[in-house]
Amino acid sequence: MKVAVYCCLVLSCAVLGVHAQANAHSGKAIQLMQERRYSEAAQEFAQSLATEPNNDAVRIQYATCLFLQERNDEARTQFEIERKRLGEQPGINYFLGQLDLRANNTALAIQRLQPLAANPAFPKASLYLGLAYLAEGKEVEAQEALERAAKNSPRDPEAHYRLARQYSLAGREEEAKREYKIYDDARETRRLVEGEGRACLDALREKPIEQARTTCQIIADGQDPRRMLWLGQLYAGRGAYADALEPLRVAVKLDPDSFDGWHTLGLSLYWLKQYQEALAALQKAARLNPDFFDTLNLLAATYHALGNDTAALPVLEKAHALNPGDAKLAAALERMRAAQKARE
Repeated sequence: MKVAVYCCLVLSCAVLGVHAQANAHSGKAIQLMQERRYSEAAQEFAQSLATEPNNDAVRIQYATCLFLQERNDEARTQFEIERKRLGEQPGINYFLGQLDLRANNTALAIQRLQPLAANPAFPKASLYLGLAYLAEGKEVEAQEALERAAKNSPRDPEAHYRLARQYSLAGREEEAKREYKIYDDARETRRLVEGEGRACLDALREKPIEQARTTCQIIADGQDPRRMLWLGQLYAGRGAYADALEPLRVAVKLDPDSFDGWHTLGLSLYWLKQYQEALAALQKAARLNPDFFDTLNLLAATYHALGNDTAALPVLEKAHALNPGDAKLAAALERMRAAQKARE
């Protein structure tokens, strides 16, 4: 979930509206989200939407705040508004599928989550799909989904716990024992990392970066891609892009198929104006997840910064197709099309 929330934060940062009042509320809300003060963040997002009701990125983030507070009916209302505006988007269906599961509408949850099971941007989709299959009494499908969830999220305690229970019920005791051990180890690691992550986030918020580094570096483990990814995301989330680079590079070296690692690395390099390196990272992220709007948006911006609008144009067109309601992107696309036509 943290990864999904972080990705929403990056999307909001990239496409906030132009009005100062809405920006002020949205900016404050993003900071509150990073501090996990979701109730206060939701209030700020609501005020931003009162000024800019058609800002899709802000409404998605507002819906996410409501979702995290388990204000399920309110969250569904906001996500449904976006589904009607933007069409069947994977990210929106991911949250709607979980809301369906919470509401015991397991058939609809399966319908929404099944297409996302192979999408690397949603590594927990298989877990929720497995739970929906279990509720439907579909044991074979549930076990397949839970096995995929454990593979997709090897350090997610819940995935291994659910799979262990399923193996145990099936009489596969050795496999159940293995999964329970992974669950216990992962839970202990998460407990330690979350404590360190909170300390790092507080330090980044309250202290100069020179002092915050000492606290944050406790998270670092050069053999653990998840810890290095998280450290890089914490730095990037606070705008410390130069500090984010090393842990992110280690993370993608250890886990070359980490979409989040390549995306955040590309994001950091882009804001540091290291466009050539950013291009390679974002191209990799786009190959891993071809339909993630913010990656495409950044990739197009990077091509443009390198003076290659010919390559940027089809990427921007695809991003626009994914989010046709983004007025800022639509205007940029029209300018790029006009410039391309003038050169012909």
